[in-house]
Amino acid sequence: MKVFLLLGVINGFLAVALGAFGAHGLEGKLSESAIATWEKAVTYQMFHTIALLVIGLLMMKVNSNGVMWAGWMFFIGIVLFSGSLYIYSTTAIKTFAMITPFGGVAFLIGWVLLGLFILKYV
Repeated sequence: MKVFLLLGVINGFLAVALGAFGAHGLEGKLSESAIATWEKAVTYQMFHTIALLVIGLLMMKVNSNGVMWAGWMFFIGIVLFSGSLYIYSTTAIKTFAMITPFGGVAFLIGWVLLGLFILKYV
């Protein structure tokens, strides 16, 4: 499905841009802990960007609801996990940090669904 390839491209661009912004634009403006949180968000976004691209490529070969939902879970995970960490690291509002685990669960569900797809089709 082309949507996952495009989501992968967009998120790859954003991960690189946000990583550079964190390294250069936020340096000296945030605590070391907040910078580490920002970097964690970038890292998880980039790992799951690659997963989105893999999902898009897999869907070109086999159209499966399971792999499609894996892709959506990876995307939801990026938004909730990385998004909440970006906001938390710059605002220190703890409410945003409480959203992060939901993104982590979405990532885990995505990986389980991808694994089930592999067991069934590969």
